[in-house]
Amino acid sequence: MIIILFFFFLEVQLVPRDEYDLSHKILVLIGESGVGKSNLLSRFTKNEFNHDSRTTIGVEFSTRTVQLNQFTVKAQIWDTAGLERYRAITSAYYRGAVGALLVYDISKHLTYESTERWLKELYEHADPHIVVMLVGNKTDLESLRTVPTDEGRAFAEKKGLMFMETSALDSTNVEAAFNEVLTGESSICKVKDPGSRIQDPGNFLQALAAPVER
Repeated sequence: MIIILFFFFLEVQLVPRDEYDLSHKILVLIGESGVGKSNLLSRFTKNEFNHDSRTTIGVEFSTRTVQLNQFTVKAQIWDTAGLERYRAITSAYYRGAVGALLVYDISKHLTYESTERWLKELYEHADPHIVVMLVGNKTDLESLRTVPTDEGRAFAEKKGLMFMETSALDSTNVEAAFNEVLTGESSICKVKDPGSRIQDPGNFLQALAAPVER
């Protein structure tokens, strides 16, 4: 079955340096088709960029191990795509996620406009304490930019999200984006919108290392 919408499931295993036996956790990378999620994944896990990246069919995955503070993070990243009519099914994968990267293309304003809908769906199905970063991808297309940095940042501030702009093509901020969501150690915006969620990174790594109920 051919899929248009992409979901990336980052299954994280946090282990002290002398131990390799902690539970798995999940991060999700979500957003409209064509915003560059596959290449963000490829750049982070393999330091590669595919100029001929195509719509994902079925399920693919990549892994990478990262050292964060006293923890080793073993990430297994699942790339699952789905047509919009299957969103009710794929959204079930949000359950249990401890973090998410919500991606839009800075050169396509419609992909940015859809982020509020993606965020609403995420919050409907995910843990209430999920840490979310809004990611404006493809900064290498600066001359084609339709979403100003300040606009993206203001939306993130309003919703209590982390915010970063990236380029999978030239690697700008790709490492930083994944690592900040993994650790939760970002400067968090104070939110004026009482209906929004403030990301609290204080004990995020400890939460990641907590065992999963099975």
